[in-house]
Amino acid sequence: MNANREVLSNVMRPRPSWRVETRTRLSALFSLAAILFVLLLAAAPFVVSRGVVQDLFFILTMLALAQSWNLLAGYAGLISVGQQLFVGCGAYALFGFVILLGVDPILAIPLAGLFAVLVSIPTAFLAFRLYGPYFAIGTWVIAEVGRLLFAQWKALGGGTGTSLPRDTTREMFGVSFLEDWFGMRTAAAADAIAFWLALIVLVLTIWFVYRLLRSKQGLGLAAVRDNETAARALGVDAQKLKLVIYLSTAFITGVVGALIYLQKARISPDAAFSLTDWTAYVIFIVVIGGIGTIEGPILGVIIFFLMQNALSSYGSWYLLLLGALAIVTMLFAPRGIWGLITDRTGIELFPVRRTLRGGSLEQTTKGGPNG
Repeated sequence: MNANREVLSNVMRPRPSWRVETRTRLSALFSLAAILFVLLLAAAPFVVSRGVVQDLFFILTMLALAQSWNLLAGYAGLISVGQQLFVGCGAYALFGFVILLGVDPILAIPLAGLFAVLVSIPTAFLAFRLYGPYFAIGTWVIAEVGRLLFAQWKALGGGTGTSLPRDTTREMFGVSFLEDWFGMRTAAAADAIAFWLALIVLVLTIWFVYRLLRSKQGLGLAAVRDNETAARALGVDAQKLKLVIYLSTAFITGVVGALIYLQKARISPDAAFSLTDWTAYVIFIVVIGGIGTIEGPILGVIIFFLMQNALSSYGSWYLLLLGALAIVTMLFAPRGIWGLITDRTGIELFPVRRTLRGGSLEQTTKGGPNG
């Protein structure tokens, strides 16, 4: 009887509560610091020169492209070298909406992203029939086909390209407000608006990637990347996940492409569909910083920007040095510089690993029927 009472009391005893967490104390502090940094960064057009604003715009847009490609390759396992297709589609869609339809550039930017998604649907139908290196080559070939097709668009300058009308930036939403209330010149006001839009796009991109990775779909995505066959056996719809990621990155890339060429105000097929500018540099940023992490592209874009400013005057040697650095990193730090830092320190600013917290193993054992 005493033994039965002891078993009954153990069963009735409150079980320790367990919970799954991804955040850490460090990541919570970093979140607060990141919010403050973004707010300070938003004030940059009022306190720094136009040249600095343009440099910051370059960093923000390249980082958004890098986070997008990292989501595609680092998490979904889709190594694409044809993302310039969506940059070019977004850019040409912006010019088409503005020049041919008279749409305000601010409204044309999300429409350009939707146009890139429409283009990505038949692209996915073709590319998803290929695997591994064939997928990478296939995306590059499709991007080249896109460049040749847009070069035939005579209304937007054909192969030589065209420029936005001068009145486009003057009449853009928000420019007159900045001119009247803050005394900005038209060009500086247009750069400020493009900078703020780039900042918003980047913040939303990082938020989207982080929330996705912390969700159930993020677990399925990691399973598909590591072993697609095993993931399918566990019930993960790998094809659907890949398609959603592919379409999402197309939208982000199209929006960023529209932003870049709104700021440039000049477009041509060779520039908008440049493999080097919009894919090769982005891959370099992700590989150097750390593929498969959110922190890696942030570190990588800073390194890339510093190297570009320090070495760009050396011509082709600049590209050779970039390639050499990428090779050394892949040999001695396959997970990138941030991966090396994480391995040695355990620091994660955007943690996505699930940690089980709550009752201890000892409490669980005591609460069992065997006492």
